[in-house]
Amino acid sequence: MKPTIIVFFISTLLIFPLFTGCLEEAPEENHPPIISVSYPVQNQKVSDIQKITGSASDPDGEGQVQKVEVRINGSDWEEAEGKITWSYDWVTYKSPEGIVPIYARSWDGELYSEIIEISVTVDNAISTESDDHRWAVFIAAANFPEKNETKLGNGGLFLAEEMTEYYIDKLNYPTENIYILFDDGWIREDNGYGERIQTLQQRPHKYDISYGGATEENVKSILYHVVEEANQFSDSEVFLWFAGHGWGDETNQFTGGKILERSAIFLWDEMLTDRELGDILYSLRSDETCIIVDACFSGGFADKTILNFPTFFLLNSGIPGSGRVVITGASKFRPGYASTTRGPLFTLLWFEGIISGEADGFRPGLLSTGKPPRFSFSGDGKVSVEEAFYYARYVLRNDQSLDEYDGMEPQINDQYPHRGNLRSRAELVLGE
Repeated sequence: MKPTIIVFFISTLLIFPLFTGCLEEAPEENHPPIISVSYPVQNQKVSDIQKITGSASDPDGEGQVQKVEVRINGSDWEEAEGKITWSYDWVTYKSPEGIVPIYARSWDGELYSEIIEISVTVDNAISTESDDHRWAVFIAAANFPEKNETKLGNGGLFLAEEMTEYYIDKLNYPTENIYILFDDGWIREDNGYGERIQTLQQRPHKYDISYGGATEENVKSILYHVVEEANQFSDSEVFLWFAGHGWGDETNQFTGGKILERSAIFLWDEMLTDRELGDILYSLRSDETCIIVDACFSGGFADKTILNFPTFFLLNSGIPGSGRVVITGASKFRPGYASTTRGPLFTLLWFEGIISGEADGFRPGLLSTGKPPRFSFSGDGKVSVEEAFYYARYVLRNDQSLDEYDGMEPQINDQYPHRGNLRSRAELVLGE
């Protein structure tokens, strides 16, 4: 081999590594993600709680979208729930009436998407017709546990909608004053055990009522709103219904671990204690109010423990008061039960007593365990919320098919129309 050839070969070997980096592929360019809003649509009229939904994607591949943010009008950006399919609960009472812009953007860890904007019209006008002074709020969180065996299914939602239809058709409750807050605001396949299908608002409905998620913010916002609206009228009537998991120790068969503890019910993201609910309802001036809490260990919401005995005064909830009937689906020391397809057992029996008329004439009986009328003509053709309670208790105690649920021991604190032992014995009939 000639020397010149050897020198050229060695030089090539020495120089080539210096340029090999130039031969590698350049790093891929990061492209911004994409965002879209599917609901509400442009120029739609919105009110109460509005669930904003949409989707996000990234042209660089799946799993690249890190978060989605939403901004209402001139507020700060807030993170939405979900990434590819996302949602955000907007309490419209906090926004001005009229046209309000909604902005959304997604982020992939480096770049934001283009900001998408739609405008909607907020219309939360208060009804002023004399026949419209009734409000009903149905709240249920059923499918938040990670383990399927502890989920309650969609039965609570179906029962709330069944009761809503009756309240509108038979009791003249205006549709604009009825709210259903369920789970996180989504309906899930396989009776609540599967994946999210669509928002409650997007489902077909017989009536145009307000839907939302049973989150702490939504629940408190709606309740404060109802208190504010109802206080404007001297003849207001308010019905509140809570259903779901109660907080207690099911392994403690005697007291559920609740002797020195408050009753509490789980919402989608937090717990609501009896004292917290009492604080929310403190300023409610309605003289016709019925509150039902159907959950395990819920008696504390009615300031009751078991066998109609009161709670220790330092643990009073502040919920019972003049003009109010407070009912719980179980005592403070006992669990409750529910059907995953039909809803909580006590409310099913209570509502059955009302719509069938079978509860007409029922009386408290010993320890408020329920006593049927002496004669078939003892009723007055109307069913009060108290009569329906005594009917449900009686059925639980005497229907052999329900023997395993008799230990629920629902409780009642009846201070309608006034508190105290000298009050009249009038009963609260909804819709009158």
